Amino acid sequence: MEERLKRIGEFSLADLEAVRLLLRGDSVIDWHRLNFENDQEARDFIVSQEFRPTDPADRARMEAIKTEAVSYLRRHFEFPIPKPIERASPEELMIIASGQGHRQMCACTVLKCMHIIHHLEGRELLFMLPLSDQEVFHLVEEKVYRVIGSMLAGGFPITEFVGGRKNKDSLYTKLLSKQETAAAAIYDKLRFRIVTRSYDDIFPVVQYLSKKLFPFNYSIPGQSINSMFHFKQYASKFPNLKLMLPEMQAGKDDDYTPSDNHFSAESYRIVHFIVDMPVRLSRQVLERAPSSAWSLGPVIFVICEFQIIDRDTEAKNEHGEASHAKYKERQKKAVMRRLQLGMREMKTPPSIKPPPPPKPSPSIRAPASSKSVSPPAKRKK
Repeated sequence: MEERLKRIGEFSLADLEAVRLLLRGDSVIDWHRLNFENDQEARDFIVSQEFRPTDPADRARMEAIKTEAVSYLRRHFEFPIPKPIERASPEELMIIASGQGHRQMCACTVLKCMHIIHHLEGRELLFMLPLSDQEVFHLVEEKVYRVIGSMLAGGFPITEFVGGRKNKDSLYTKLLSKQETAAAAIYDKLRFRIVTRSYDDIFPVVQYLSKKLFPFNYSIPGQSINSMFHFKQYASKFPNLKLMLPEMQAGKDDDYTPSDNHFSAESYRIVHFIVDMPVRLSRQVLERAPSSAWSLGPVIFVICEFQIIDRDTEAKNEHGEASHAKYKERQKKAVMRRLQLGMREMKTPPSIKPPPPPKPSPSIRAPASSKSVSPPAKRKK
């Protein structure tokens, strides 16, 4: 596989769509085609999923996933799948899905189901393993540091890389500041931050990472933030990208992907996305799983956050209201307000008004000579 950074002028339509999906936080299930140009691109995509195309066991695993996808489509939808699609290898399916016609649509449909099945079974495998969070995090960090380390050693345009795990106090503060106080809502227990030399280095770095670290199809939908690129305007600066814009399915609008984080300043700029990263387990780790897990393959998925920014934008972020210190200050104040509000004695929740008192029935007249009101008599039927 290619070990150098692609220049923007070398991007294919597949590269541009992968970057756009990560910036928007879309779902690959909503795509209607792939854009691989040759077998090597399809094979590279398989490798990015942590499969080894030359390994017979991995070939058998991919075939089992495809068989289940085809069976599911027939069981629930009576979906007619042509024999050439049913017999195709994963690489062949991807090339057919990049073409046209009825077979192209069928190949896309099968691949989407394969994506879901592989993802769910990888998640199931993770839950069956006797591994602590810390052991799982270590496996992810090993993979990330290996890839980023090779990028740094190769002279890629990265000026800073920081990886880490959110500590307990940060988790407490984040959950207390969120309305949905569930641990499952925390996506950045593992987070990595990459600073590039220049603004124009961000697209190539994201493209490279989508080939080596996190395939674009495992972006978590709805969890991306892009406050740096007006996509259509930026892509139009490059002749090759401008020509591709009419062919894009992943969106070519100029809107930022907004953040729902109320503590971020309006001036804060970042590219941020959440991925469910595939991690291949060693034989030693797999041997610790129960025998019922052996059919699930060797790949698990672990959610982590990536932030990518150029050094000039990062420097601007660290001034004024966009700085990290100001962000934490706003967050802490919100937590204290919330904690104190919860200690007050309140007859009714602040957002709910008490119901108005019932109006007396017009058919019942209160006695005029007395301030007290006797119970109304029962109506005659």
